[in-house]
Amino acid sequence: MSSSDQSSSSHAAVFYRRVLEALRASSVPFLVGGSHAFTCHTSIERLTKDLDLFIRRKDYDDVGEVMREAGYSTEMVFAHWLAKVHDDEVFIDLIFNSGNGVCEVDDAWFAHATEGQVLGVPVLISPVEETIWSKAFIMERERYDGADVAHLLQAHANQLDWQRLLDRFGPHWRVLLSHLSLFGFVYPDHRSLVPGWVMEHLLERLRGEAHMAPEPTHLCNGTLLSREQYLDDTEQQGFQDGRLAPFGNLTPRDVTEWTRAIPRLQVPDQTDPP
Repeated sequence: MSSSDQSSSSHAAVFYRRVLEALRASSVPFLVGGSHAFTCHTSIERLTKDLDLFIRRKDYDDVGEVMREAGYSTEMVFAHWLAKVHDDEVFIDLIFNSGNGVCEVDDAWFAHATEGQVLGVPVLISPVEETIWSKAFIMERERYDGADVAHLLQAHANQLDWQRLLDRFGPHWRVLLSHLSLFGFVYPDHRSLVPGWVMEHLLERLRGEAHMAPEPTHLCNGTLLSREQYLDDTEQQGFQDGRLAPFGNLTPRDVTEWTRAIPRLQVPDQTDPP
C-alpha cells in the first residue's frame, strides 16, 4: 500500500469512527451492515471501500441533523433507498431499503440486531436473516452475492429464525429456494444444516405451482434481481416490471432514476439490494 493510500485509509477510518460515535451518542437508531456486518457474522475478512449504515427512512432527517452537528454533509442519492454522508472524497452509505424496493429497513431489523464492534465502537449489527434477505436479490452481471449468502448460511444455519426468514421472502420464496439449493451444491456435506421442513415447505409450494396455470400478467421479476439485465424485457418486449405497482414498491420515477445511474453507480456493500 502506498503512503497516499495509507493516508486515505487512515482518513476514512477516522471519519467512520467519528460518525459511529456521533450517532451512538444520539438517540437515532442505526445498524452497521455491508462488509462489516458480513465479517462480524462469518469472520471472513475482506477489503471494503466504504461503511454501510442501515436506518429507517423516517429517521433520515434526524441522522442528517446529527451529521451536520458533527461537521459532515448528507445527500439523498436515491429517494427510494440510498443516501450518503460525505467528508471530502470519502463517504458512508445510509441505506433504508434495497435498490429494488423489496427489503425496507423496518423495526424488526432493530429488534433482531446483534451487538458488535466496528473500529472499536460498540454498535448494533444488521441481523443475519435480513442480511441474507437483502443479499439474495443481488444478481448483477458485475456483482453476485450468492457466495455471501452461502457463507452466511454455513455459519448460522443452526441458529437462524427460519420462519422469520421465510416470512421476509414472502411471495419471492423462489429466490430463497434457489439459494438453498445452491447451498447444498456448494457444501454437499452440510446440506442437513437447512432444516428439512424448510425445504419441504418450499418444494411443496413449487410442486403446487407446477400444477397451476400461470396468471396472464406478462410479468418480468428479473428486474428485482438486476437493474440492468432485464431492461430489454420491460422496455422492448412489453413485459411488466416487477418493481412497479401493482407488483412492486417502486414508482416509475424511482425506476427511471435508478436506471439512469447504471453507467456511473457502484453499488454499496449492502445491498445493495439491485
